[in-house]
Amino acid sequence: MPFDSLGLIPELTRALADRGYSDPTPVQAQVIPEILAGRDILAGSQTGTGKTAGFTLPLLQKLHPAPATHAPRALVLVPTRELASQVAESIKSYGKYLHLRTLVIFGGVSINPQKDALRRGTDILVATPGRLLDHAQQRTIDFSKIEILVLDEADRMLDMGFINDIRRVIRLLPQQRQNLMFSATYSDDIRQLAHGLLRQPVEIEVARRNAAVESIEQQAYMIGKDQKRALLSHLILSGDWSQVLIFTRTKHGANRLTKQLEQDGIRAAAIHGNKSQNARTQALADFKTMGVRALVATEVAARGLDIKELPHVVNYELPNVPEDYVHRIGRTGRAGATGIALSLVAPDENGLLKDIERLLRKQIQRMAVPAFPPAPPPRPDQEERYRDPRSQPRRAQSSQGRSQPRAAQSGNGPRPNQAQQHHKRPSRSAPNRQQRRP
Repeated sequence: MPFDSLGLIPELTRALADRGYSDPTPVQAQVIPEILAGRDILAGSQTGTGKTAGFTLPLLQKLHPAPATHAPRALVLVPTRELASQVAESIKSYGKYLHLRTLVIFGGVSINPQKDALRRGTDILVATPGRLLDHAQQRTIDFSKIEILVLDEADRMLDMGFINDIRRVIRLLPQQRQNLMFSATYSDDIRQLAHGLLRQPVEIEVARRNAAVESIEQQAYMIGKDQKRALLSHLILSGDWSQVLIFTRTKHGANRLTKQLEQDGIRAAAIHGNKSQNARTQALADFKTMGVRALVATEVAARGLDIKELPHVVNYELPNVPEDYVHRIGRTGRAGATGIALSLVAPDENGLLKDIERLLRKQIQRMAVPAFPPAPPPRPDQEERYRDPRSQPRRAQSSQGRSQPRAAQSGNGPRPNQAQQHHKRPSRSAPNRQQRRP
């Protein structure tokens, strides 16, 4: 079934042909006609299924031609800066033959250029919730003309504590509008949000709920925490891996592992919330061009990364939430390509592995640990006591729904060990509780 059979206008099919696309993916084939018909959508699909084009193409068609107005007519809410930039680029690419304006706004950069751009006007606004509310508070944005609202990766926005922000944004929008909601998983919170937002929605679920991509080969190495670094370096070097995305649980852990991989002769870069936007963009660009071999990332920072044909994903530390495992390994095996997802599982992570297997309803293959040279002993500033991740409290959130700043958080989390106390503040919450606004 070609794209033009879905009712898309020639300007859009021409842009698709320019990018080498002739046939829609399953999710695109289902959502595009429904969106063009003006229906609300609740769509569930894993990463790499083409859902961004699934809502971008009909959105562009419904807004064309553009009337003379400065206020945005469509709002796309996304959880992270990286995803905001990628969605905006997709909209511009697919809409290259249409006279529609697109603007992207997110935190971590100066707000003043964004104010200037809003004054000049836009048709489509792509934004993260926190920065959007900053503009709303400063009265630099007009919501009165919004016709279409898109919530992309809604499950991730809820995981990051944006539920109250989303509800505040919704209250600012016109009552009469079309609502499109996309989520990789359907939790009770997602269902509750959809019930309050969507009007008689068409439910579309392409991938099996909470199922890992079938083309991904999943493996687990049962190994002590102090041996993970040496095994990882051995696997990268002996296997001559050209690209590997590695997940850690904390920003501090990402920085430490990056330095250790560099010491082992593996070019590596870290990407997480404490990195500036320029540093994150540069690290991703270096990784895509293979100037960097290993990209070490936290879960939030890696969400929405667009990396084609990524061959290897490694869970250096298992996530606390089983669904996050599905999101992580979904970075490989995309668009029909094959991929390998490895997990390095310490004894205290066995419970997390079992939780993941219950979600997947299958056992992950246990691999024999190969012989490998030991890593050099860690320097005193690299030592860190291992903590059972399941014992960590969930993220603390303020009454506004956003995570509290570190200075405002209670000191109820695990205390740092003696090797860390000389350079860290006395009160430090558990790593997974601290989130920054995108």
